[in-house]
Amino acid sequence: MNRGSWVRLTVFIGIFSLIIVTSCSQKQNWPQFRGPEGNMVITGKNLPEEWDTVKNIAWTYQLDGLGWSSPVIWGNKVFITSAFPEKVAPEPERGPMPGPPAEGQTGRPQPGQMPQGGPGLQPGQMPGGPRPEDNDTSFKSDIYRWEIICIDLNTGKELWKQVVFKGNPRVKKGPQNTYASETPVTDGKNVYAYFGMTGLFCYDLDGKLLWQKDLGAYKTQSGWGTGSSPVLYNNTLFIQVDNEINSFIAAIDATTGGEKWKIAREEKTSYSTPYIWKNKIRTELVACGKTARSYDPETGKLIWELKTGGEQTIPSPAGDAEHLFIGNEGGREVKSNLFAVKAGAEGDITPKEGETISQGVEWICPDAGLGNASPLIYNNLIYLIGSRGDISCINAATGTQVYKTKITGSGSIWASSWAYNNKIWFYDEKGITRAIKAGEKFELVAENHLNDKFWASIAVTGRGYIFKGIEKLYCVNK
Repeated sequence: MNRGSWVRLTVFIGIFSLIIVTSCSQKQNWPQFRGPEGNMVITGKNLPEEWDTVKNIAWTYQLDGLGWSSPVIWGNKVFITSAFPEKVAPEPERGPMPGPPAEGQTGRPQPGQMPQGGPGLQPGQMPGGPRPEDNDTSFKSDIYRWEIICIDLNTGKELWKQVVFKGNPRVKKGPQNTYASETPVTDGKNVYAYFGMTGLFCYDLDGKLLWQKDLGAYKTQSGWGTGSSPVLYNNTLFIQVDNEINSFIAAIDATTGGEKWKIAREEKTSYSTPYIWKNKIRTELVACGKTARSYDPETGKLIWELKTGGEQTIPSPAGDAEHLFIGNEGGREVKSNLFAVKAGAEGDITPKEGETISQGVEWICPDAGLGNASPLIYNNLIYLIGSRGDISCINAATGTQVYKTKITGSGSIWASSWAYNNKIWFYDEKGITRAIKAGEKFELVAENHLNDKFWASIAVTGRGYIFKGIEKLYCVNK
């Protein structure tokens, strides 16, 4: 072989090796809430299907702060956020609350302690229904320490921790919520941590602060707090800031932190995370609310809107090339409808009263069973996991209900369900993960237990899962 051929072969091998390495590392990345595509469908192989407090636990990491935010992963680094209550004022005396409080709900959490809530509560909601609006400002004397933490995926050892901010909260939160409920997002160059009304912070992967941005501080419904996570697309961060005073959605340059555009929204407090819908016609930025809206990600121009109703705006949408599946959580007196929006929809696509279709809506599934968790699309079926263990399976093409059932003994369910190996997986706040067989017939096929309290959704590595409880971070691995 002559020298020229040898050089060409060496270059080819180097490029091929780089492609392989890059491909493998990409499979391991879980850069945002609900995964790379925001759909919770896992295409990897050889993930564990059995675990408990000992079996298939590669490592644990002790947590000292509070946060319902989910972990994200890039390469061999896991990123989490938390807010540690260094000093918390006692909650002021109040009159009788509607309905009996849950046992132990007598005060605000002490440092390192999470309140125990009843099933089906909204972020920050008190048992027995929402509390009336009050003028309590005691939270302003609290002192919290907001943090972003980087952990080695292979060992569970802390690589770095940065205090984003230490001081007084700017807005109130409910005792069920935390000041770190928004999941961070990473692009492999930087990690972006959004702490609601505390601000947006950009760090490089070695823990150096690059920029920060204040998006304002506004009252939320009944002082429940915030929970909508940022999404990243085309080097732009999209932040949905719905509140009681000044709701808007903003596009932020990921490199500089500068504002690209900002659009006012006629909405009140919501907790849903925006969704990048890549359909057969175009790419859209979809934000839920009592009226769901689609925006052009480049300009913020409104594309379509749809009155979705419901009780609380918590679940995020899910979509494929043809349709977007969207709706809000229901309540005792308000039902949750699931809508199938057609790709290419424009304008006001709300069906007329008494109708179930429009030029932009393919079908409506009434009283679908949406809870806190977002819809999961898998093999042409939609799975809805309710807040109290109710399960609905819906035909994605027609909107007809395939089956509806309930898991006995389930705790409250806040985390997103996921699809893996022809099974639908979900877990409740008590740490019980259950799997049902994917398909048109309900069949419970697995049940695993971790001893912690969980509201955060999972992150997926190349070989297993990261679960985030209130006591520990768990790496579940074969």
